Amino acid sequence: MEWIAWIAAGICFIIAFAGLFYPVIPSVLFIIGGFLLYGLIDSFSSMGWLFWTIQVLFTILLFSADTAANVFSVKRFGGTSAGGWGSTIGLIAGPFVIPVAGILIGPFLGAVIAELLVTRAGVKQAFRSGVGSLVGFLTSVVVKAAVMIVMIAVFIFFII
Repeated sequence: MEWIAWIAAGICFIIAFAGLFYPVIPSVLFIIGGFLLYGLIDSFSSMGWLFWTIQVLFTILLFSADTAANVFSVKRFGGTSAGGWGSTIGLIAGPFVIPVAGILIGPFLGAVIAELLVTRAGVKQAFRSGVGSLVGFLTSVVVKAAVMIVMIAVFIFFII
């Protein structure tokens, strides 16, 4: 049964990493789902309170890092909260509108359009806000990937 538990958890982890590039997939839920599936199929015995405390802290870090990276980058490049919201909407809609490149183009265009329409910023400032949202998204992907790798490493450490 243990190998079935590892396969189930592994599939959840792969889907979680796909969520880095397709934000509609809730990565953290699939990471936690992998832990839970492993426990349900094999055993929760090696996943005690310390394991779950560490994973909850990493989950909070994942949510915080994602939000902070986007907001900080948009603000750093002179954007407003409208640019941040536009970036978020573009991040979600982009992959549906432009399947391959939408993950990069969506946040950029969302921030630019929001800055132009809501704050009436000039084209140059709206463009800078778009670049900031792109930098924030890429930074967020790197940080989230690193945290997810650590979460899985902690899981393996406790299981083995």
